Amino acid sequence: MSRFWKIALFVLVLVAVGAVAAHFLLGKKGGAAHGGAQGQSQDKSEQGGDGKDKDQPPVPVTVVPVVSQDVPVYLTALGTVQALNTVTVRSQVGGQLMKLNFKEGQEVKKGDVIAEIDPRTIQSQYDQSVAKLRQDQAAAATAKNNLDRSVNLVSKGGQQYVSQQDLDNLKNTLSQAEATVAADNAAIRASQVQLGFTKVIAPIDGLAGIRSVDVGNIVATTDAIVTLTQLHPVYVMFYLPEKNLDMVRSSMGTPGGAAGSLEVMALDRIDSHVVSTGALDVIDNTIDTSTGTFRLRSVFQNPKTELWPGQFVNVQLKVRTVSNGLVIPAQAVQRGPDGDYVYLVQGDNTVKMQAVDVASEVGDSHVLIAKGLKIDEKVVTEGQFRLKPGSKIQPLAPGQVPAAPTADELSKAKGQGKGQGGGRRG
Repeated sequence: MSRFWKIALFVLVLVAVGAVAAHFLLGKKGGAAHGGAQGQSQDKSEQGGDGKDKDQPPVPVTVVPVVSQDVPVYLTALGTVQALNTVTVRSQVGGQLMKLNFKEGQEVKKGDVIAEIDPRTIQSQYDQSVAKLRQDQAAAATAKNNLDRSVNLVSKGGQQYVSQQDLDNLKNTLSQAEATVAADNAAIRASQVQLGFTKVIAPIDGLAGIRSVDVGNIVATTDAIVTLTQLHPVYVMFYLPEKNLDMVRSSMGTPGGAAGSLEVMALDRIDSHVVSTGALDVIDNTIDTSTGTFRLRSVFQNPKTELWPGQFVNVQLKVRTVSNGLVIPAQAVQRGPDGDYVYLVQGDNTVKMQAVDVASEVGDSHVLIAKGLKIDEKVVTEGQFRLKPGSKIQPLAPGQVPAAPTADELSKAKGQGKGQGGGRRG
């Protein structure tokens, strides 16, 4: 066979194969379209002719009413506990440390002797000052006697037995002796003070920390012995955004703020339970321009030493109370693309999506609603994932479970299932 006839035969085969494939595909597409239309018609007839599922049972959900109550409004921040006073105790005289009268971690009282320095060197200086005072007092007495005798001689019978120059010298000698006695008294008082410094006194009530020196060491006036920290009461320092400044100041009632007028709670950072309750003490007089915040200081009496210096706590500052606020469980609020909403129960036991504005949290489980709801309206708190606008519901109280289906309901549901299955087979 020539090359021409081979090419012609190959082209005819390709045309035949293409025609068979086109016929098969067109026939299958038409059958599917016919079958699909028939299936949709059958499904609609089974659902009542309008494509909607009218025979679905009500969805069991938990609903609660919107309640009214007084709601405290809090501002929250991270706070740091600071000691009311912290004193590093140092000796005011040098010498050997003879005794420590406290235990580390012990509460000490103001005026307690907490350490003792060897007093012998200063005691000897004191004794020397006392001895010199006696010596100078004797010299002053001699000068006074000499002056008195000379004055008596001058006044006898109008005769001049002592010259005026000698008399002036005697007066000056007495004055010098009296000045020396005064200096000796001052030296004694200074020695007494130094001697008193050999007993180191606690300047405040506080908790003794870890000691910095051991007994037997020679301490100088620059050496720290121990640090005392006052824990009753303590401060809690925290920062708030500057936008809250006017709210806090107005809540305190005066431009400068009245100490103790606002309640502050310190919460543990781990499980957020209330550790202690105090009061706002003062607002700092400047705003930090680098952070846009202002500093506040609160005072806690700390009777059980719940708060420890350097501890971080969550702070809640109560600024006001909303009277008759609308409150619902926090789990009722859903997040949508257009904002927060709830499923609101209608009079015919259907639901609709209701947009709401959440003002603040109320405790750990509820929220305050600023807009979107009214008192005694009911919202869905559990089972929302099965709902859509217009869904029929079976409202249940919190903790209530839906009743078990009756035998008639089970039989009806089974019959409906068989009917739907038969329609599909047809």
